Amino acid sequence: FLVVAIFAPFLAPYDPYDQNLSARLLDPVWGAKGSWSHIFGTDAFGRDVLSRLIYGARLSLLIGFTAAFIAGFIGVTLGIVGGYFGGKVDAAVVYLTNVKLALPVILVALSIASISGGSILVLILVLGLLTWDRYAVVVRSLTQQMRDQEFVLSSLAAGASHARIIFREILPNLTNQIIVVASLDMAIIILIEAALSFLGLGVRP
Repeated sequence: FLVVAIFAPFLAPYDPYDQNLSARLLDPVWGAKGSWSHIFGTDAFGRDVLSRLIYGARLSLLIGFTAAFIAGFIGVTLGIVGGYFGGKVDAAVVYLTNVKLALPVILVALSIASISGGSILVLILVLGLLTWDRYAVVVRSLTQQMRDQEFVLSSLAAGASHARIIFREILPNLTNQIIVVASLDMAIIILIEAALSFLGLGVRP
């Protein structure tokens, strides 16, 4: 999908915005009246669906990657800080996470999207700020397990600073789990963005 999005101008058979009202709602190639001239058929304005799908991958991946990065940065930071330091810091992180979990993501996104008018920047920021809780929960739990292990305790005994332990000892051991959460989060973000577009509150054409 990433390769298709990058090379969309070379792969799309038609301009995704070109309308041809004489070719409205054509069947896809596997349909009764389908043809290879429009493999996935055409929409109500006669635009080629395959071309729109290829170009649409650009927007969906841009929003998915960027919003997931923002959410990951916030969630991983809070999760590591809370899990490593514990005490009042951890209590504050847990409180913030619980507040976030109490917010209905779709309803908040709908409200802000309707106010902002479909701005792509606002949509990315909103989705990034509404989906960081998964990272925080997973990273906090794993960090709590790691902080009492021998390699962390030996670093502390050797005089390593907290920042060095977090960035050199703990964070590299969380990479695989963060990647898994990010892949799931990106899919969820793309689905939310698609739902907003279906309701007429997504990115404007």
